[in-house]
Amino acid sequence: MAWQNNTARLCGTVDADSVFSHRSRGADYYSFPLLTRRLSGAADRLNVTLPAFLLPGIPPAGQRLALRGEVRSFANRSGEGNRLLLYVYAQDLLPPEDEDQNEAELAGTLCREPTWRRTPMGREICDLMLAVPRRYGRGDYLPCIAWGRNAQEAAAWRQGRPVRLTGRFQSRNYIKVTETGSLQRTAFEISVTSFLPEA
Repeated sequence: MAWQNNTARLCGTVDADSVFSHRSRGADYYSFPLLTRRLSGAADRLNVTLPAFLLPGIPPAGQRLALRGEVRSFANRSGEGNRLLLYVYAQDLLPPEDEDQNEAELAGTLCREPTWRRTPMGREICDLMLAVPRRYGRGDYLPCIAWGRNAQEAAAWRQGRPVRLTGRFQSRNYIKVTETGSLQRTAFEISVTSFLPEA
C-alpha cells in the first residue's frame, strides 16, 4: 500500500458493544473499545469510532475484529477527563487474524519542541506532539513517545520539522493528583517503533 499521512491497522477483541457517539453533517457515528495485546501480554484498550454504515459488521463484545483507519484527536472542552481525546476512526473492516495487530504510520510536523527525559529506571524518553494533516484543511494533534536511540535522535529536533514514523497506538494508566484527591486517568499516545526518511 502507498504511504499515506495517517494509517492505522488494528486486530483484537471487541471489549464492549457499540454505543451512539455523535451526529455530524447528518451522519451518525458509533464507538466501542477494542483490546489489542502486546507481545509482553499487556493490553491496550483503544477507542474506535465508525460511521453507521459499518455498524452491521461489528461483532458482539468478546469476539475478534480487524480494521483499518486513521488515528484521530478531538479537543475535549467539557472540563472533565483528558483535554485531548484520541481514537481510531475505522474506514474499513477486515477479516480478523489469529494474532493481535496494532500498527500506525504517520507523517506530519512537530508542533512543539520535543521534551527529553529519563525514567527512574534510567530509560531515555522523548515526548513529541505531531500535527498530522487531514483533508479539507483539518488536522490531528497526536502525542508520540520515543525510546532509547529514537529518543536521542528526536531530542535534537526543533518545532516545525517534518516527521514520518511507524509505531503502535497505546493506552497507559496513570494517577493524576488534584486538590480534591487522586484520580486514575488513561493517556493515549503513539509509541514510536522507527523514524523513516522524508519522502
